[in-house]
Amino acid sequence: MVQREMEGDKGLVCVTGGTGFIGSWLIMRLLDRGYSVRTTVRSDSEQKKDISFLTSLPRASERLQIFNADLSDPQSFNAPIEGCTGVFHVATPVDFEDREPEEIVTKRAIDGALGVLQACLNSKTVKRVVYTSSASAVVFNGDQEVDEMDESFWSDVDFLKAPNPTGNSGSYMISKTLTERATLEFAEKHGLDVVTIIPSFVVGPFICPKFPSSVRAILAMVLGDKDQYSFLLNASLVHVDDVARAHIFLLECPTVKGRYNCSSDVVTIEQMSQFLSARYPEFQIPTLDSLKEIKGYKIPSLSTKKLLDSGFKYKYGINEMFDGAIQCCKEKEMAYTLSNVRSKFRYNMNKSNVDEAYSC
Repeated sequence: MVQREMEGDKGLVCVTGGTGFIGSWLIMRLLDRGYSVRTTVRSDSEQKKDISFLTSLPRASERLQIFNADLSDPQSFNAPIEGCTGVFHVATPVDFEDREPEEIVTKRAIDGALGVLQACLNSKTVKRVVYTSSASAVVFNGDQEVDEMDESFWSDVDFLKAPNPTGNSGSYMISKTLTERATLEFAEKHGLDVVTIIPSFVVGPFICPKFPSSVRAILAMVLGDKDQYSFLLNASLVHVDDVARAHIFLLECPTVKGRYNCSSDVVTIEQMSQFLSARYPEFQIPTLDSLKEIKGYKIPSLSTKKLLDSGFKYKYGINEMFDGAIQCCKEKEMAYTLSNVRSKFRYNMNKSNVDEAYSC
């Protein structure tokens, strides 16, 4: 009876990892489209976590329910998923500092994902699951001869386990790759309708209080974070609102199946330097000459033809991505200070400023 009163015109769906960058924006868009939403957050024994950015969303008071659940306790997802028609599994362990062994991070991610899928089977009501993967599960296989990769490509775990092949967090990439594989294998074995979405660097404004790691990486030139420059040699980007819209599209479109890359733009480090210098003259952006010595793993771009052929259309370009991200940082008064001398963002690398674990 209570559940029926909570359901909206579009029905009841669940979003795991609702406090993260993608999860929170997805919740906002789902509420906007008339869905009733349940979301999961990790339990906070001290009740210090502020989730008002979710509860204050338009229509949240009538259509949003928040549950405690943790990937370390897969059965904790049974309650929030019960009665839902669709599930978005966005939550993932995030450990970019490699504080835990890769095997532990990967096991937690896989066990959590399979727990979510089992809860979907148990519910008898879930019609489709959309799993949020990552370009990390596609582009890292050591093949530098391919400029663009479609959904047939998978990252090579052995390559990622080699000593520092990419300069990125190997545990995150390995966990995303193996968890997506496990998710699709479970779906095929049990006849569960699962579609995976594979975003590139997600950029744009954010409603979560934490500074999203993907936004921080893409704003490296603005922030003066030289350690991140090598990741920008060939950066594939997508606006957060396009990612949220693509999630909903993949839930609603009856003909989709399998994996879907989600990426609208590709920018080289030289193009990014020229773009940022022209659009934001108030910042001291590295010159082209200073970038000539930047070396690193040139990440292939993602082909998004499959998603476009299914009928999805992107709405935003790099102007909106960077404008939204920079303006959001200013409005939140976080992760930056403007100096009269350098006129540049400066980022405090304190862990408390970085997107929290179990948020994608």
